[in-house]
Amino acid sequence: MAEANKEQKHFVLVHGACHGAWSWYKLKPLLESAGHRVTAIDLAASGINMKSITDLYTMADYSQPLLEFMASLSPKEKVILVGHSLGGLNLALAMEECTEKISVSVFLTAFMPDTIHQPSYVLEQYFERNPADGWLDTHFASYGNGEKNSTSMLFGPKFLSFKLYQLTPIEDLELAKTLLRTGSLFVEDLSKANKFTNNGYGSVARVYLVCEEDKGITEGFQRWMIENSGLKNVMEIRGADHMPMFSKPKELCDSLLEIAHHYA
Repeated sequence: MAEANKEQKHFVLVHGACHGAWSWYKLKPLLESAGHRVTAIDLAASGINMKSITDLYTMADYSQPLLEFMASLSPKEKVILVGHSLGGLNLALAMEECTEKISVSVFLTAFMPDTIHQPSYVLEQYFERNPADGWLDTHFASYGNGEKNSTSMLFGPKFLSFKLYQLTPIEDLELAKTLLRTGSLFVEDLSKANKFTNNGYGSVARVYLVCEEDKGITEGFQRWMIENSGLKNVMEIRGADHMPMFSKPKELCDSLLEIAHHYA
């Protein structure tokens, strides 16, 4: 038993835009049954977090639950961060601020910034490379008071069905329709934010998990981000749409266990 505890790793799971900790409900017990500790975070205005998106204007505000959790870890504890989709930018903030507490960060078909451009660069490139009508019935709206402004976003049923969940069991799609909350990409804030540094974000080991059948963040754009950041550590989950925690939970679990074995 002592040997098993010695090998236990701590996975911290960070959801994507409009989602919540609930999106990991299949993966969490798989990792736990393999003997590991798992923490699934609800970011601000997500899941059961009580804040509203109209209370938030910065990625740092949105990331506060993750940053507070990282700060609460004991000095010697290191975790494996896993960020899905927009969660890659939450990971980047945590990597910048809590470098010494992270064994490896896993970008799961996630937006992955670099240290050369503004943090908003990968999102701006995504918008530039994807036609506006590709968002289908996703709803965008401006909010703010003149001094502070941002844009909210809520995925529509068509976007969920055809771009994110097309290979996912129907019951998980219906769960998402029930639990989604309005979110934001915080592009306005990220376009003015400090660049991520090589000594902070850039110093943490990273692995990118490519989902080949993703129609939300296409494989081509995933590989562009990988090339843009110069990352060499890349794995693939075949047959996975944008939501591999639903469409390929066992394969995702196996990939994370392999990453943990190598890096943690």
